[in-house]
Amino acid sequence: MDLLRTIACQQHSRMCEQTLAKSGELRLSRRADPPTPPAAAAPEMSRIITDPSTGKCYCRGKVLGKGGFAKCYEMTDLSTNRVYAAKIIPHTRVAKPHQREKIDREIELHRTLFHRHIVHFYHHFEDKENIYILLEHCSRRSMAHILKARKVLTEPEVRYYLRQIVSGLKCLHEQGILHRDLKLGNFFINESMELKIGDFGLAAKLEPVENRSRTICGTPNYLSPEVLNKQGHGCESDIWAMGCVMYTMLLGRPPFETTNLKETYRCIREARYTMPSSLSSSAKQLIASMLSKHPEDRPTLDDITQHDFLTQGFTPDRLSQSCCHYAPDFHLSSPAKNFFKKAAAALFGGKKDKVKFLDNQNKLGKDDDEIYKLKSDLKKMSLSNQMNNKSPSDEEQRGTNCDKPETAPVKETEQQIRDSIRMIVRGTLGSCSSSSSESLEDSTMGSVADTVARVLKGCLENMPEGDNFPKEQLNCSFQWVTKWVDYSNKYGFGYQLSDHTVGVLFNNGTHMSLLADKKTIHYYAELGQCSIFTATEVPEKFIGQVTILKYFAHYMEENLMEGGDLPASTDAQKPRLCLLQWLKSDRALMMLFSDGTFQVNFYHDHTKIIICNHDDEYLLTYINEDRISTTFRLSTLLMSGCSQNLRARMEYALNMVRQISLRRLE
Repeated sequence: MDLLRTIACQQHSRMCEQTLAKSGELRLSRRADPPTPPAAAAPEMSRIITDPSTGKCYCRGKVLGKGGFAKCYEMTDLSTNRVYAAKIIPHTRVAKPHQREKIDREIELHRTLFHRHIVHFYHHFEDKENIYILLEHCSRRSMAHILKARKVLTEPEVRYYLRQIVSGLKCLHEQGILHRDLKLGNFFINESMELKIGDFGLAAKLEPVENRSRTICGTPNYLSPEVLNKQGHGCESDIWAMGCVMYTMLLGRPPFETTNLKETYRCIREARYTMPSSLSSSAKQLIASMLSKHPEDRPTLDDITQHDFLTQGFTPDRLSQSCCHYAPDFHLSSPAKNFFKKAAAALFGGKKDKVKFLDNQNKLGKDDDEIYKLKSDLKKMSLSNQMNNKSPSDEEQRGTNCDKPETAPVKETEQQIRDSIRMIVRGTLGSCSSSSSESLEDSTMGSVADTVARVLKGCLENMPEGDNFPKEQLNCSFQWVTKWVDYSNKYGFGYQLSDHTVGVLFNNGTHMSLLADKKTIHYYAELGQCSIFTATEVPEKFIGQVTILKYFAHYMEENLMEGGDLPASTDAQKPRLCLLQWLKSDRALMMLFSDGTFQVNFYHDHTKIIICNHDDEYLLTYINEDRISTTFRLSTLLMSGCSQNLRARMEYALNMVRQISLRRLE
């Protein structure tokens, strides 16, 4: 009986290990010690702690984190009110000699490190109960907490953090120290959103290959092949872990994560992982080089610093604290932002503005390759009268919640609703426009907005209550917006479709699209009038707008991630999507297209709903916070109902599309 109980306990322990490994929380220590048997309940730790050597008193605050041996608390020096992160290790947890040696080694290594991107070591002391290590307090917690809230990060953010990781790691390696446990939970963020490498519990001095310890230590999802094969840690092992970190930041999951620890280790040994197409080519190249199977094939820290991913794309100088919870909106950032401010004067200003701008561009250096490449186009820029200086006000462009009373709804029969849902909003417009009445017939925008509103309203009023999604789900493709940039304070609203067409709705009401072939441009000045020309033979009067269109395309390609996993339509016969109207509220962005496609992106959790017409039937697609998409027929929702989360989003979307009609009537 005892044997059976022992076997059962061992199996349960293995299951727990696999679960923890999957979540990335299990850390393999230098030696597998059996758990300390439970003893009598330890006395509660005092709130006021005195350093016996100095007499200083500290007040212990809230728990910041937990580790294998220790807990980390906020601790305030009562004489100065300075706040520290205090790692507190009970003597009972390090009673064995090798355990105490581990703590002493961590202290000895960490106290010698002074770098902007390494958690600062201040002081350590001990009393009869505990060992206390006072460290720099990082109020924004760790990258693991940020990614848990954000799911994924944008490429500019990853560049920002990666530069700081490389800087801190270079300081370690130059002093002959290996971290050996680089992961999101060990990158701490301070009040200024600066990254600090911390937790040196597994750190060790770099030894020659023949003298390296063959112990497997670290976090399973971040272990390198040579460590698993017991060849020992080197600087290349930290580079491998950094590749795993970069992949996780961009995609929200470690590259080798599986449901089975043995399978994870097999994938690591074979360097086998998937590389989604949503990543930019330079990001893929850098990740692939850091995750090379053989250590000698991996880049050095200097190589990483010089890689195109870090040198070519936009990197912010600083991040807002809101980035801990929400994706940043970088717009067009310096130096490109300053460049295009001047370009705006040339496009929309007078002759003197144009001459001054072009003279300045003659002095432009090659610091920014993209701007330099566009310089020759801008020299040819002509101030065309077709681009006027009238643009909607900020309030009109961004949108606000509408509190106007609604008229009493007229109840329709179920069959009428079905018929309404199956109605087709045909792409008969032949063109696109915007919120500007100068280049759009109100009746056209009104008919599209009114039809979408009627379909949504009819579905919501007649849809039964439900808790789950309908069982019937579709697998079809259509065009939708995967990326967007609001730069309407200067030029307009840019977006990228799932087929990689890029469009810009300019503030003056004109619309321009660069098709997926990157060679063909469609220009819509007003209803029914479309001009088509190649990107290499641009009519002189369109050079300014084409230049800005190209910049929008380049910016979104380099800096923004795809918005979900929905496949793109490849049907060449489908009408091209052109943006009619966009509207921003404090919660969401709404986009309405010429064929009746209607998309709403919610900021706080990055969910999206898309309504479109496909094969003579209306479909609704919901992209959840994990970027997973689900598509239903609206007629199915009408019969089966849906979850409260989706219903709430549909109701909010209906209120947004109604604003278009209300503004048209004002």
